[in-house]
Amino acid sequence: MHSGNHWGGTFEIHVDPVTDDEHGRSMDLDRAAVSRQQLDETQQSWLLEPQDSSKKKDEYVDLGCVVCKRKVVGWIMWTALVAFVVIGIPIIIAKSLPKHKEKELPPDQYTMALHKALLFFNAQKSGRLPKNNGISWRGNSGLKDGFDQPDIEGGLVGGYYDAGDNIKFHFPMAYSMTLLSWSVIEYSHKYKAIGEYNHIRELIKWGTDYLLKTFNSSATTIDKIYSQVGEATNSSTAPDDHYCWMRPEDMDYPRRTQVANSAPDLGGEIAAALAAASIVFRDDAAYSKKLIRGAATVYKFARGMGRRTPYSRGNPYIEPFYNSTGYWDEYMWSAAWMYYATGNSSYMSFATDPRLPRNAKAFMRITDLGVLSWDNKLPAAMLLLTRFRMFLNPGYPYEESLRGYHNATGLNMCSGFKEFKVFNWSRGGLVQLNHGRPQSLQYTAAMSFLASLFADYMDAANVPGWYCGPYYFSTTSLRSFAASQVTYILGDNPEKMSYVVGYGENYPKHVHHRGASIPDNGVKYSCAAGWKWFHAKSPNPNVIAGAMVGGPDRFDVFKDARQNYGYTEPTLAGNAGLVAALVSLTSSGGAGVDKNAMFSAVPPLFPAAPPPPPPWRP
Repeated sequence: MHSGNHWGGTFEIHVDPVTDDEHGRSMDLDRAAVSRQQLDETQQSWLLEPQDSSKKKDEYVDLGCVVCKRKVVGWIMWTALVAFVVIGIPIIIAKSLPKHKEKELPPDQYTMALHKALLFFNAQKSGRLPKNNGISWRGNSGLKDGFDQPDIEGGLVGGYYDAGDNIKFHFPMAYSMTLLSWSVIEYSHKYKAIGEYNHIRELIKWGTDYLLKTFNSSATTIDKIYSQVGEATNSSTAPDDHYCWMRPEDMDYPRRTQVANSAPDLGGEIAAALAAASIVFRDDAAYSKKLIRGAATVYKFARGMGRRTPYSRGNPYIEPFYNSTGYWDEYMWSAAWMYYATGNSSYMSFATDPRLPRNAKAFMRITDLGVLSWDNKLPAAMLLLTRFRMFLNPGYPYEESLRGYHNATGLNMCSGFKEFKVFNWSRGGLVQLNHGRPQSLQYTAAMSFLASLFADYMDAANVPGWYCGPYYFSTTSLRSFAASQVTYILGDNPEKMSYVVGYGENYPKHVHHRGASIPDNGVKYSCAAGWKWFHAKSPNPNVIAGAMVGGPDRFDVFKDARQNYGYTEPTLAGNAGLVAALVSLTSSGGAGVDKNAMFSAVPPLFPAAPPPPPPWRP
């Protein structure tokens, strides 16, 4: 007895002998089809099952590759619409509104003073001035300079007047160009941020173009340097640069050229200036190479065994004004710059030869040898070489001397702190680096630059501070020292006087300066007639913007008197130190130094490892 057939039809299975074999083969070859067929039959059973009318059927939407419930699609569409209203529309409205540039922070006091300080160099230019020089009361001058020397092609036209007189002293001029170049190498990003990068490069090139004329820069060997144009003595009785009070544009008295057949100091400083500038102008390959060739020539002259007499010795036109007290500091200074400019290790070998610091008295802790000036480059040279150790750590064979330079640099910085009582301080807060003598600010500005720069070196090397004996000082304390001295110069002093002309509301009005004190009114005042402007009680008719004057005395007292050059005369060297200090302290363009620009010509100190041998093959 058979159970009921609920599906209908017979229970018998009909077998076709012809097709049975083929059916078997197809079953073997395509079992997936059977599975699908069985699945379809099962699905049919679902479809034949009685439906529950109380359940609501879900509706689906075929999206091509995906089948979704209609309800889900609705939710997605509503969510997209809400998102567009909440997010999209506000964005569209915000984009359609007029764009406002983010308000820039106003420049800090250092940047504002820096703009002014650079203009001083424009005012000091000699020669045929460019139309965009920017100093309305200055014109062409000194166009016959150097023509008393028949072997100088084109004369010695150009360069910079040193101070309030019209003499071109090549020793402090070269030092000033070296400092300016150093500041650009370390802080080019800051100069670019404040729009002064092209300006300062032009000022440096004006100086180095001239320095290349002071010797035969196309030769490899020379036997003399032109050390000065113009002359004067403190007791002049004939027309010269001190006897006459004249605008440089009106000079009509003889201006003789001074020649030095021995100049280890001057030659070393000119080599340093040209080498440093070659790094600044690395993007101008032809000019950079020209500077390096000139630097190599004059460096060779400076190092000559038979030329070790200081350039100023016995010269009555130089010795009273820019007397050089030694040359070993210039040897160290120039060798460091030559190494950075060329990568030639022989220069670094000389700079770190133990005999050099011994001859320079670098480690003898002589107080005055720790103060940077146009005459003493020792603290700057040691800091420059300390940079090499801090960032590249070359090790043997340089390490012994470099470690000594590093330690001496730290001690030089310690001497600036009041608590160690190395130098006296005025009650108003000015450190007396030249022991209370006149024109103190040029030393203050230069020391502030070195202090700020050393702090930046330590920050870049992730060194938080250093020890002064048992006392630990952070880089912040060093930078605060530098800032306190520069802000004193800018007006934070008992006189409430800015010692940078044109900066602030209260600044010197009677600057000891020939060109600034004589009106540019078309009248040529003779050698003697110009003195009425020297003695005039009225302020200078021309504002020599950016000039940093000599500064106050050790009691913080300043006398704004044209007749007292110790208070009111500016100098190239002083302003170069000020520019360097200001750019190191400004926050414009971001903090820190460019670690790599200085080493652009330095080859790898440790040769690369050779490539691995090829794999062994049997």
